[in-house]
Amino acid sequence: MVQPVYLRHPAKAGEPEQPRPVGRRGAARLRLAIPAKLVSTRATEPAVLLDLSRSGARVGLEHPLAPGACLYLKVAQLELFAEVVRRDLGEGGGINGLVFDEPLADDVVLMVRQFAETLEQRERDALRDKVRRWVSGQDRV
Repeated sequence: MVQPVYLRHPAKAGEPEQPRPVGRRGAARLRLAIPAKLVSTRATEPAVLLDLSRSGARVGLEHPLAPGACLYLKVAQLELFAEVVRRDLGEGGGINGLVFDEPLADDVVLMVRQFAETLEQRERDALRDKVRRWVSGQDRV
């Protein structure tokens, strides 16, 4: 695990000198577990968006990409350009840490949160509609 490095920066007159953390994420994480896709030059792969912040994301996938790869993270009707900065391999897949080329606006993060909060209900409604169509004979061949 990366430990923060503290740099001393000059304090303003009358204020005590405060350390500034370096090497840590610059924004709070929104913890999630929702479906997403990673689109790279190599392939388009299904993934699970594990967390999201204004500056980056963490995704779980079957074939994690090597650091330095550039890709699009597709989630909640968004396409976010990112670079892979970390790869952690595990059994049956792994996790990629991503950094976005430009920080996300707060309303974009909130939109993904809203998408995640309503995902289960939308999936339940879609399944109910599919069963209804099958029972009525609309989806039968």
